[in-house]
Amino acid sequence: MIYGIALGCMNLLFYMSLQTVPLGIAVALEFTGPLAVALLSSRKPIDFLWVTLAVIGLLLLIPLGTSAAAIDLLGAGYALGAGVCWAAYIVFGHKAGADNGVQTAALGVVIAALFIGPIGVIHAGSALLDISLIPAALGVAILSTALPYSLEMIALTRMSARTFGTLASLEPVFAALSGLVFLHESLSLTQWLAIGAIIFASIGATLGSANSKPQLAPAD
Repeated sequence: MIYGIALGCMNLLFYMSLQTVPLGIAVALEFTGPLAVALLSSRKPIDFLWVTLAVIGLLLLIPLGTSAAAIDLLGAGYALGAGVCWAAYIVFGHKAGADNGVQTAALGVVIAALFIGPIGVIHAGSALLDISLIPAALGVAILSTALPYSLEMIALTRMSARTFGTLASLEPVFAALSGLVFLHESLSLTQWLAIGAIIFASIGATLGSANSKPQLAPAD
């Protein structure tokens, strides 16, 4: 139940933040959730090193100076709230996946839809009756919810919440690269260094867990 609610609120708050906050900043702020999971779950000094490296990369990705002054505080709050829900999604998804495996993702999406659906109906109103929007809506549903969360649930059944949280640091990187490819956004040297730092942190976390057995049984 909590897993599904966290899933729904995470998506709702993130998309609300995109109304006033740029994509890269919203993703970076949302990432504070899984980063906190990784930091609080660390036990070995080397784990803290990878988390620290990811933090450095994250801070380098966040625009500073005049651009930071233009960030909408309410939108930033939505993104941070999405980060809190993301942290809950990781923790409770890791526990739920141990019992039900990938089926947990499907159940979580159903719960999220029941919890968040009424809000969408009130907000969209008659726009939901526009048949021309169905193909786009299905595409968004599959590519942004059904497929990624199913794959994440499989990953959660094969690694610890700490490792998953650190590997999730790749999301800001893909957001920056997507902006470069699809939105033609140029990246500064500092931003490329940030991407490199996050990638090295993810590689370090992966290598650190390579010799340890998964804590959960793989999903059938």
